[in-house]
Amino acid sequence: MRGAVIHSPGDVRFEELDETKILKPTDAIIRTVATCVCGSDLWPYRGLEPVTEPRPMGHEYVGIVEEVGSEVTSAEPGQFVVGSFATSDNTCANCRKGWQSSCLHREFMSTCQADYIRVPNAHGTLVATDSHPDAALVPSLLAVSDVMRTGWYAALAAEVKPGSTAVVVGDGAVGLCGVIAAKELGRGGPPGRRLGEDHRHEPS
Repeated sequence: MRGAVIHSPGDVRFEELDETKILKPTDAIIRTVATCVCGSDLWPYRGLEPVTEPRPMGHEYVGIVEEVGSEVTSAEPGQFVVGSFATSDNTCANCRKGWQSSCLHREFMSTCQADYIRVPNAHGTLVATDSHPDAALVPSLLAVSDVMRTGWYAALAAEVKPGSTAVVVGDGAVGLCGVIAAKELGRGGPPGRRLGEDHRHEPS
């Protein structure tokens, strides 16, 4: 399969990589439909983060499930799914308290600018859509894999609610998503998942 690999600042190559495989029963293999470049991908590209050896890139992704491990029940082959840059099992103490971003078994995705990717902790990480989305909706769903969830988390952490005044410093992708989240929470939108709620239909 093909994937993006950074070799040094300014040197990114599209190369043939080893095929992805299920390594643990909690894994899933995804065929990427869309992936993108995050601002944090630009740090090593611009030389602001060291690159000591060639490494795959990318952590924002949506795609179609190709294969799942024996313990994955929240997604099945053929479904369109949105993933996360940080995986979560949704069963540990932190996840059960609603802090999936601090999952005790968290793994960070870093190989997503490729044809196929392995997603650890797939049961708690992947969120399947009701159907395959139209192409026009894919970029919005791709944003949910990173920047939208980051902005939403910021608004939740700030405890934005109807009547609140929220200040967002910086109008990059995450900041703009923070504005969207604050606006939604400010009109009484969904406050986010509570302990014990089903994870399968709502991103962390």
